[in-house]
Parts: sequence; structure tokens; C-alpha cells
Amino acid sequence: MRPTPNHHGKSPPDEDRRSGEDRRGRNPLGWRSLLRGGRRETIRRAEDRQRAFYVDRYGASLFAAIVIILFLSVLDAILTLLLLQHGAVEINPVMAFYIDVGPYAFLAVKYGLTSLGVVLLLLFRNVVLKSLRVRAGVLIYVVLAAFLGVVSWQIYLIGKLVI
Repeated sequence: MRPTPNHHGKSPPDEDRRSGEDRRGRNPLGWRSLLRGGRRETIRRAEDRQRAFYVDRYGASLFAAIVIILFLSVLDAILTLLLLQHGAVEINPVMAFYIDVGPYAFLAVKYGLTSLGVVLLLLFRNVVLKSLRVRAGVLIYVVLAAFLGVVSWQIYLIGKLVI
């Protein structure tokens, strides 16, 4: 005897074919979906909100924030080099080391570290930082605000040099 179709026109799933294994327990970061694109945009289940959960698709505002961060990082590096030519001093010892190596090394390391940080924040954006009681994705916008502040300060300093 054949099972009767449901209201969607599909037959009910065959109980014998189910393994009982939770498919969500597998690799949470689907490399295939990173390469070809996926369908998960949000966290649907309450139990998934309690652990690290990765999505495949991101909104336009998040993409714009990341692009602006990367642009501001490069602008920050260029303005830093300009200010250093006029007597400023780099107080970050790691970046000061790469400035001594050369301007291209400084630019590459600055952009690389910023890119790595943004990618990590993007991947773990749904993780709740219990000490701050916010999701890690909020930090993307904090980083954006920090870069805006730094670049604004540098533009102010350059303006004082011109006057």
C-alpha cells in the first residue's frame, strides 16, 4: 500500500529511511556554501542562538560596513605615512616595526591584519560575547566607528600642518 500524499502533493517521509542523527551536528561551517553561496541568512532556531552558528549570506549594510572599514584602513595607513613625514611618531610598536621595514610592508601588514580581523568578526558575528552581552557582529560597527574617528583625527592633524 502506498502512502497518501499530503497537502503539498508530496508523500510523507519514510520512517525507515531516517537515521535519527541530527544533521545540524555536522560541520557548522560549510566550506561548500562559502565557495558556491548558501541559503542561511539568519538563525532560525532558539537552540542555535546558544552556540556558535554560521550563516552563508549577509546583508548589504554589513557588506558596506566591511568595505568602508577596509577603505578606511588603507586611508589610515596612507595618512599615517604622511604624518610621519612631518614629524609624527607611530606609538604602536608592531606598526612602528613595519614602518621601519618600509612603507609597502607597513601597508601590507596594516591591510592584512584589518582584513583578517574583519573576516573573523564576520564569521563569528552570531557568537554572543557574554562579558559584553552583545553579539560579535556589533563589533564590526564599533571598528567602523573607531576607524572613522582615527581618520578624522588624522585629517584634523594634517589640516593643522597646512595652516
